[in-house]
Order: sequence, then C-alpha cells, then structure tokens
Amino acid sequence: MIVRAMRGHPYIRAYMAGVLLPSWFLLVVLGGFLIGHLTQRIPAGLERALIFPMAVVPNLWGLWNLLYVSLGLKERISIGAFGAVLPVVLVPAGVGLAAALGLRFYTAGHALVALPAIMAVYYLAWKYGVGFFNRVLELR
Repeated sequence: MIVRAMRGHPYIRAYMAGVLLPSWFLLVVLGGFLIGHLTQRIPAGLERALIFPMAVVPNLWGLWNLLYVSLGLKERISIGAFGAVLPVVLVPAGVGLAAALGLRFYTAGHALVALPAIMAVYYLAWKYGVGFFNRVLELR
C-alpha cells in the first residue's frame, strides 16, 4: 500500500531505504550505551562522540542510497561496492571529531587499521540490508 502511494517518489523511497538499517543499529548501540552507563563501564567522553553518528550517519546512508539510485548506478556497480566506499567519507570525519573532542581512544592510526574491516562490514550491510530494502520499495 505504501509503495503504491509513493510510486511517483523514487528519491524519497531511496532515502528511506538507506536510513532504515543504520537507524535500527544505532538504537541497539544507544541501548548498550545506556546499560553501560548505568553500570559505570563507559569511558569518559564517549557520550560526546555518540552524538555525531546518531545525527549524521543515518542521513548520510540515506543520501548515499539516493545518490546510487538517482545516478542509475545499478547497472554499473553493485550496491555493496558502492556502500563500501562510504567509510572513506565517514572514517576521516570520525577521526576529526575525535580530535576536536580530545578523545584519545580513536586515532588516525586506529582508523587506518580498521578501515578495511569497516569497508567489509559496510559492503555486507549494503549488499544484503540496503539492497533488500531497495527491492522491497521497488527501487530496481
């Protein structure tokens, strides 16, 4: 029913399909943070670092999927490979945020070491998660 009502709005559907998975994931992260905060096991300053991903990451996923759909890249590049490029934007932004907030547990060296693993996780999340939501919303 919703897809039928939104058939004329492929960009809104693309944005919604991209936002859904990271929003769900960040709810789980927030729940873990709150439980950890109650048990006093959270490092100092981490709550400041959580604001960036909760505000920016889902929106970037939505815009990234919107870009994928609007440019018609489905025939040229897999959605997983396209999504795996997103950490190249997000990881330096996270390093910059950590430096601006004076957080020492996330440095540029850590980011470079973790980047290939993050890209692999994003590849799988985009291939199976966002790709599934795109199919459900008929963004072929």
